[in-house]
Amino acid sequence: MTGVPLIIAFIVAIVVMILLISKLKVHPFLSIMGISLVLGIIAGIPLVDKVLEDGTKISGLANVIGAGFSGTFTSIGIVIILGAFIGSVLEKTGAALKLADMVISLVGEKNPELAIELMGWVVSIPVFCDSGFVILNPIRKALVKRTGKSSVAMTVCLSCGLYIAHVFIPPTPGPIAAANTLGVGSNLLLVMGMGVLCSIFPLIAGLIYAKMIGKKIKSADELNQAGETVKTYEELKAEYGVLPGGLNAIAPLLVPIILMAISSVVAMAGGKGAIADFFTFLGTPIMALAVGTVLAVIQLLGAGKKNDFYNLTNDTLKTVGPILFVTAAGGVLGKVIASSDMVNFIKAHATVLQAMGIFFPFLLSAILKSAQGSSTVAITTTAGIVAPLLPVLGFATPVEISLVVMAIGAGAMTVSHANDSYFWVVTNFGEMTPEEGYKTQTLMTLVIGIAAMVEICILNLIF
Repeated sequence: MTGVPLIIAFIVAIVVMILLISKLKVHPFLSIMGISLVLGIIAGIPLVDKVLEDGTKISGLANVIGAGFSGTFTSIGIVIILGAFIGSVLEKTGAALKLADMVISLVGEKNPELAIELMGWVVSIPVFCDSGFVILNPIRKALVKRTGKSSVAMTVCLSCGLYIAHVFIPPTPGPIAAANTLGVGSNLLLVMGMGVLCSIFPLIAGLIYAKMIGKKIKSADELNQAGETVKTYEELKAEYGVLPGGLNAIAPLLVPIILMAISSVVAMAGGKGAIADFFTFLGTPIMALAVGTVLAVIQLLGAGKKNDFYNLTNDTLKTVGPILFVTAAGGVLGKVIASSDMVNFIKAHATVLQAMGIFFPFLLSAILKSAQGSSTVAITTTAGIVAPLLPVLGFATPVEISLVVMAIGAGAMTVSHANDSYFWVVTNFGEMTPEEGYKTQTLMTLVIGIAAMVEICILNLIF
């Protein structure tokens, strides 16, 4: 099958996949893999390997699926595991709380909304936004008690900061997966820098919206604070015993970034020789995060939590496993699409896509996110679909492709509602009703998604 019928089949396949995940509650891994298989058959990919008369080899559908799956694990599996482990250690040792403390010291208590937003943004770089909200929510409540600021505004700010870093900045799985799928995995430092840059507009927009909506909606903890005991910030810190020092807390995150930066400098300078090779080796994402992992383990041992090492590792693998499999499934879908005739047809009729430009990955990711709920699934699936279309869309340089990663991330937070587990984490811990959640969390993610795309469009014009 080719031409318009194949495009229609693709659209139908995506709709069916969304329905399977969101309505029938079929696991994303099974949904994506099943749709990839059916779409491959409909697209006319041969069932077995074939050799054309001109000697061209065409892989069979089974090998296409295997290549898409294994290729994803080869490129990003270890990176995702190590990044998740570092985040788990930061949670366990109280280093995440120390990082939050450092942000408060930097911003000051007179700006608690900004402090909690930046706190979430920093902590969510290594820690998943769901668990990050649970970790930082006691601090949010303590700050509300101390400053008298709106609980709803503080909740929305915390959720906003966590969410932005979650979809934009590696080592969270989504941005890493998208970067590798789109071919800029070796430029992870560039992607991280672009993620930081693209966070500016949505952070500002989220802060403004939070303060506005906080004046209109009161949460249950504001309406009924009588009799509730809220721990002070000092009491929260005391629960961890002695927190790691600032340098110790940030080292597992900062050192990998420095190593990747040195590697990029060496590459740009055209460095050769054993020393250049050594720093290039350490600056690859896998090795840089491996060094960060070693520092995290040292931090764990220094906190006297040696006995937690095994269980922490095991729990991390359990957490990361589903993400890895869903990510690999997204790679399969992308491989199937790349192996069909769809790309050639789109290249021959590329006017519409070229006109949409950077909005195409954003809209596709937003549709997938809103329909099935998971930002990571939206990011990985969109990246798999967009990867073979990059030349058609006119994105070729690492900077341009990094912006595509950001556009996918912006779509993947537009919007969070009832089919998103994060929606319920924010609503429940923020002590709001679902209706209030739609007015706060859902509308906030719409605002920051649009704000992010405005900034991405501006950067796209500049670069």
